[in-house]
Amino acid sequence: MRSGAKVAVIGGVFALVVGGVGYGAYNVLDGFGGSGGGGTDGRSTSAEVKTGPPSKAEISETSKKFLKAWAAGQASEASQLTNNAVEAEPALSGYSAMAHVTEAVITPGPATGSKVPFTVKATVNFEGKSKPWSYSSELTVVRGLTTGRALIDWKPSVIHPDLADGETLKTGEASAPSIEALDHNGRVLTKEKYPSLGPILDTLREKYGQKAGGTAGIETWIESTDENTPDKTLLTLSKGKPGTLQTTLDARVQAAAEEAVKRYTQASVVAIRPSTGSIRAVANNPATGFNAAMLGKQAPGSTMKIVTASMLIEKGLTGANQKIECPKDVMYRGRTFQNLDGFSIPDSTLTTSFARSCNTAFIKLIDDTKDDAALAKEARDVFGIGLDWKTGVASFDGSVPEAAGGEAAAQYIGQGTIQMNALTMASITATAKNGTFRQPVLVPQDLDGRPLATASRSLPRSVSQQVTNMMRQTASWGTGRAAMASVGGDKGAKTGSAEVDGQATSNSWFTGFSNDLAAAAVVQSGGHGGDAAGPVVAQVLRAGP
Repeated sequence: MRSGAKVAVIGGVFALVVGGVGYGAYNVLDGFGGSGGGGTDGRSTSAEVKTGPPSKAEISETSKKFLKAWAAGQASEASQLTNNAVEAEPALSGYSAMAHVTEAVITPGPATGSKVPFTVKATVNFEGKSKPWSYSSELTVVRGLTTGRALIDWKPSVIHPDLADGETLKTGEASAPSIEALDHNGRVLTKEKYPSLGPILDTLREKYGQKAGGTAGIETWIESTDENTPDKTLLTLSKGKPGTLQTTLDARVQAAAEEAVKRYTQASVVAIRPSTGSIRAVANNPATGFNAAMLGKQAPGSTMKIVTASMLIEKGLTGANQKIECPKDVMYRGRTFQNLDGFSIPDSTLTTSFARSCNTAFIKLIDDTKDDAALAKEARDVFGIGLDWKTGVASFDGSVPEAAGGEAAAQYIGQGTIQMNALTMASITATAKNGTFRQPVLVPQDLDGRPLATASRSLPRSVSQQVTNMMRQTASWGTGRAAMASVGGDKGAKTGSAEVDGQATSNSWFTGFSNDLAAAAVVQSGGHGGDAAGPVVAQVLRAGP
C-alpha cells in the first residue's frame, strides 16, 4: 500500500481512494453486511501452504484489500480477510449501523514491519446532530496458521484503539446524563485535570447521573458487556445538562497524588480522613483503565504488621515496650523466614522490631496465639477487611483468609494469601489512628442511603495508642524516617516490601498518617517501601490540612 492511499466516505458513500482515483463505493445508508462477493472464507486456494512472516508485498496487498472491503461496506468479505471472521464481521457492520459513521477518510501511514498505522477523520450523524471525529489506529498482518494466507490479525482495536474484546461502538442518547463532579469544598473535578479520576468519574456518571438531576445528550461511546464496566464516551454530538455530584475527594490532595504517582511506571495511592472515612484522593499511573488503587489484589508486605501487632497486643502476648526476640532467621512448620539482609536486633522491644521491620519477631509469637484464624478475625472484626464496602464506586475491600502452618506465618508479615491494595492499607492505617473502622466512602452516604459496612468492635484505646506510637517511631527513626522527614504534624508510618514470584524486585509498600489524613501507596517492583512508595505517600500527606 502506497503512502497517501486513502479510504474515504464522502457524501454518505465509503470509497477507497488511491492516488485520487475512486475505486469501489458503498452507500452507508443501506447499512453494512453485504456479502460483497469474492470472500474466500479463510480457505487457501493454493496447494502449497506458505509459512513464515508475511512479505512486504503481502502486507501491502492484504491491508489494501481489507480496507477496500471495509470501505465498500462489505463486512463479510472484509472479515474473511482476518483471522477471526466470526468476531470481525459484526464489529465492521456496526461501524455504520450502530456508531452512525457517515463520512470518513482513512489515511494509512508507512508500514513498520507487519504493522500498518492509519488515521481516521470521520463524521458521526445521529438524528440531525453531526460532529467531526478523529483518531488513529493500526492493523497487523499475520500468517494464517492453517491456511498460510496473509490475514489481518483481528482485534477490535483495528476499528478504534480503545475498543476491546466484548465491547461495542454506539452512537445515540447517552445511557446516563453527564455529571459535574465536585470535591468536598465545591471545586470542579475533571478527568482532563485529574487523569486518574477518569474511570471513577465514568462510574459515578453511570451510577449517579440520574440522581444528580442532569439530562442526557447525544454521544458516541464504547459499551461493554460487563455491567460493572461504565460506558466510555468518545465523542459528544450534543451536550445534555450535567447534574451536580459532590464527592468526598479533595482537589488539592488529589493534585498531589496525581503528581506523586508519575514518578513510577506503575504506582497507586489512596488518601483517607481517619475520623470520617472520607476518601480524599485516588491516583494511579498509568492513569487510564484499571483502577488498581481501589481494585488491586496484592500481598502488602510488612505494612500488614499494623494488624498483626494490634492482634498480638490485644491478646496480651506482647506490648509496645516489652522485650521480644528478633533473630536473623526463624523456622516455622518447615518454612524458614528471615529479615532483610539477615539483620538481627539484640535486646529488641516490639516497638524496635516494628520500626525496623523485623519479620522474625512477629513469626516467633504465632504459636502463642493458639488460634490459626486470629489474624483473619482481627482484620475482619476490627479493621473491616472483607465486609463488602460500598464506597460509591467499585472497590475490593481486602482478603485475609484463614490459614495454618507456614502459610499463617507468612500472613503475619503480609505475605502469602493476603490480598490488599492502596485503599485497604490506607483504611487500616486510618483505623489504627482513629481506633474505630470508618468504611471509606467516595460518595456521601446521604446521596443514595446505601448501607455502609461496620466492624463488630473498635480497637481498644490502649492498643490504638501503642500501635500508632510505634508508627510514630517508625517515622521518627525507623525505616520510614527518610520518606517522612518532610511531613509535618502528628505523623506515623509503616514500610513494606512484598516479594512476588517471578519478579526480580519486590513491590514497594508504604502507609502513613499526618494529623487527620492517612495514605497508602504501592509501587510495582519498587523495592524497599521507604525508597519508592514512601515519597509518594509523603507528597500526598504534605498536601493535607
